Amino acid sequence: MLDKVTIAYRGATYEIGRGRDYFGIWTVAGSRSQPLEWWPETQEGWSAAWTRFALLEAPDAITPAGRDATRPVAGFVPAIGARRGLAALAVLLLGVGVALGIAGLFPDYLGGTSLAAQPDNLVAHVIYLATWTAGAVLIALGGSRVRIGALLATGLSIVTFGLFVADAGTPIAGGSHLAGAGLVLSFAGWLFCAAGSAVAFLVRPGRMTGPVPATDTLLATDTLLATDTLPAAGASGRLITLGWPRGAALGPAILLVLAGLGAAAAFAPAWDSFTLHTAAGQTQTFTAGNAFADPWPVIVGNVIVMVSLAAIVIVAALWRPVRHGAVLLAGAIIPMAAQAISALVQVGQATSPTQFGFTPAQASQLGLTISAGLTPAFWIYCVFVVVLVVSCAWMLFTSHEASVPVGAGTGLRSGDDADTQVPMWHVARAEAYDPAGTRSPALDDDTDSDEFDSYEEFKSDNPADNTVTPESRTDEPDRRD
Repeated sequence: MLDKVTIAYRGATYEIGRGRDYFGIWTVAGSRSQPLEWWPETQEGWSAAWTRFALLEAPDAITPAGRDATRPVAGFVPAIGARRGLAALAVLLLGVGVALGIAGLFPDYLGGTSLAAQPDNLVAHVIYLATWTAGAVLIALGGSRVRIGALLATGLSIVTFGLFVADAGTPIAGGSHLAGAGLVLSFAGWLFCAAGSAVAFLVRPGRMTGPVPATDTLLATDTLLATDTLPAAGASGRLITLGWPRGAALGPAILLVLAGLGAAAAFAPAWDSFTLHTAAGQTQTFTAGNAFADPWPVIVGNVIVMVSLAAIVIVAALWRPVRHGAVLLAGAIIPMAAQAISALVQVGQATSPTQFGFTPAQASQLGLTISAGLTPAFWIYCVFVVVLVVSCAWMLFTSHEASVPVGAGTGLRSGDDADTQVPMWHVARAEAYDPAGTRSPALDDDTDSDEFDSYEEFKSDNPADNTVTPESRTDEPDRRD
């Protein structure tokens, strides 16, 4: 017997609708005699079906099926436009900031020397600018990448604030004549990049929950609800969602926090070691770079760096979803790793005797040679940074791959994100999905759902005998001869 199927929304590969007493997903080009998956005709069933459909399809490809497919729904375009407008503003601010940062590499930065003339400082600033650029590109690409780019740029901006304050502390303590145009341009670039990061961060992640029809209307009619009976769709998600790690994730989270605190503490001691040798065989060793041995404005900047790093690591360990916390953490790790790289580059440079109060003539007369090295505190710092990098990689690539058993009445699958898993009433023909045509299983943050106000009807067979039914459930779609 044929059963009337109503298609409500269609994407590039899949379409969603309802049968006689269930909601289902079909392929656009395939037969409607068998849905790929179906759910009970309830509010929960529709919410689960829509969430699954949103995972499979790119939001920009989803359109209402039938005669009204080209008509925009009130509230849909403005919401998308507002988010895209904020994203565009963020990209613009980041672009201006990066341009100012590049311009600041060449004029005098501090003490009459430009960043371009100091390879150790140059490499660190280039890494900052490259990361902000990557964040801007991700935001410009739209979708879920907006959130990724925003978190990456935000983590970087928070930590580098202290580094720029420490640089500015030198002319604050020693006189404005020490500050060059390069410092002004670089700090202005940071301000623009930080503003762009904040604007992108304020773009609320969307939740494609879809319109949820009233249960009594669903069960009583053969047509879908009119738009005026539907609640607002596409509600925005929270800007910040935190949660305590549990189970197997608790140990790595504790390790992450301890590594962050260790890296913050190891940032303070002196990293640079210099040994002076004279022709007479005399030697003397000096250390430099202690965060608390500088003028007070510089100390303030260094303390801000340490506090910011520790705070971001703790927040990242609690952030949900975990992969977003990993991206925020990556943004904080990058400038700290850049500081380590800068120190390694500095060791390879020739050390001027003027740094120790000797003129070149005096150094030549004494037969003075200077060898540079790094203190144990630096290598301890590097170990903590490596642990942070490994933890970040674990959060990005392994925290969502834990196998989740599929129980009766659930649709939790290995690899699905815990933030988007929904109860699934019945799964049929999972092998019928075309991997090449399936979209990435990640919610797109730049979307709102449309109203369920148009449809297309046709006749088809109801789900047939080749379905796999959980033994504990009996409320599957009726089979017909």
